Amino acid sequence: MLSIGAKAPDFNLESTKGPVALSKIEGKVLIVFYPRDNTPGCTKQLCAAQDNLTGYKSLNVNVIAINYGSLASHQKFAAKYTLDFPLCVDTNKEVAKLYKAATEEGKIIRTVYILDENKNIQYAKQGSPTTAELVDALETIN
Repeated sequence: MLSIGAKAPDFNLESTKGPVALSKIEGKVLIVFYPRDNTPGCTKQLCAAQDNLTGYKSLNVNVIAINYGSLASHQKFAAKYTLDFPLCVDTNKEVAKLYKAATEEGKIIRTVYILDENKNIQYAKQGSPTTAELVDALETIN
């Protein structure tokens, strides 16, 4: 994982909401690297993010999910579960590797980062942190 306080690597990816460039996003950013569309764990994690999307927005937080699946797969997944945040396409897993959310062999490791408004990493965790844990972390970031 990348270190707390480190500058988050910039990226520019296609998504279900159009192009997403980290450097162009205003406010804080919650980034979720997830293994696959339409799997039980990923569905649960991203639906939890959707369920609290209003809460995240009230804290000036943009939610982004990143996965190597195709745009068509992401669009179907987003439509099926009404996910109203970008699901980004990282076809070659380049961004996942930059963020140390992929193994050397290319297996995606479920990983969550929270970036402050300057795009510095303020929170990093592998797995599926609870919404309460994420909100607590976000509330400590100025």
